[in-house]
Amino acid sequence: MKRLAIIPARGGSKRIPQKNIRDFCGKPMVTHILDAAKASGLFNTIHVSTDCTRIAEVVANHGFTVDFMRPDTLSDDTTPIMPVMKFTTEEYLRRGHAFDQVWLLMACAPLTTAQDLVSAEKLFSRAGAYSPLLGVCEYPVPIEWAFKREDHQGQLVPVQSGMFAIRSQDLEKRYFDAGSFSIFPPQKILETQGAGSDTGFIGYELPKGAVVDIDDEQDWKLAEAIYRSKTPTKI
Repeated sequence: MKRLAIIPARGGSKRIPQKNIRDFCGKPMVTHILDAAKASGLFNTIHVSTDCTRIAEVVANHGFTVDFMRPDTLSDDTTPIMPVMKFTTEEYLRRGHAFDQVWLLMACAPLTTAQDLVSAEKLFSRAGAYSPLLGVCEYPVPIEWAFKREDHQGQLVPVQSGMFAIRSQDLEKRYFDAGSFSIFPPQKILETQGAGSDTGFIGYELPKGAVVDIDDEQDWKLAEAIYRSKTPTKI
């Protein structure tokens, strides 16, 4: 069983500059997922897909080789992840390297552990390794209770009027993409057109305390606090 891990880490982060290599609890952000991937023992190849020489240098200094750079045409703000996955998988095939599984590991998912990856692989294999797998997390409150704000005064409008009266335990659990990892059969990637599809996945559930979508400074501080709470203090 040969597995490829692809970690997208382009250099153009706007909301948090140099997000992928900024120090997170003592080491560059991207190195946390690199270490988890290595510790899992799952992967024959771990590839950081980047257009940035500085990121490539940080990765190399941490003991990982970037086999080839990502082209500029796949490195702008609007390029979806799947074309990057497809390019990388095709490039390895062109170089004579075929894989049985292709994983997407997110660069800014420092709470993902090696055990998460091992457990997800077992679920993927038990399911037949035909359907892609997505790391998901349960919404903290029912999505039926959601509001939207419609004007500058913050006027709240319920997305589903009247649902506030239904108890949470009487509503079905719903899940969101945890932004941590996915597993694909290679052919699924190679056949993908455009941004791909969000159907046909099986879900690997991550605990609520292991998921933070790091988009701004508040998210960053929250993720660091959770990480420190889970990491034994060295004496």
